[in-house]
Amino acid sequence: MIDTPRPLFELGKTVATPGALEAMQEAGVNPGELLKRHITGDYGDVCEEDGGLNDEAIEQGTRILSVYKVTDELTIWVITEADRSSTCLLLPDEY
Repeated sequence: MIDTPRPLFELGKTVATPGALEAMQEAGVNPGELLKRHITGDYGDVCEEDGGLNDEAIEQGTRILSVYKVTDELTIWVITEADRSSTCLLLPDEY
């Protein structure tokens, strides 16, 4: 039996910026895979301190940020709002 990580929080409505969608398509990145990592606590390329803050955010109901450097040229941010109403995939310069 494969041990599949369980979701740690709700994503809410999932959206992405046009720039992020275009960049992921060009790079062959599956946004669903990034969302799966995000919701199961794999925050990607955040520092240890920010990873700890994300763990606290799950318990305290604050914003959760994951950073995925998917190619040398492409980094995608995934942000879930504090009220868990929405999650957005975006490029760092779109924040």
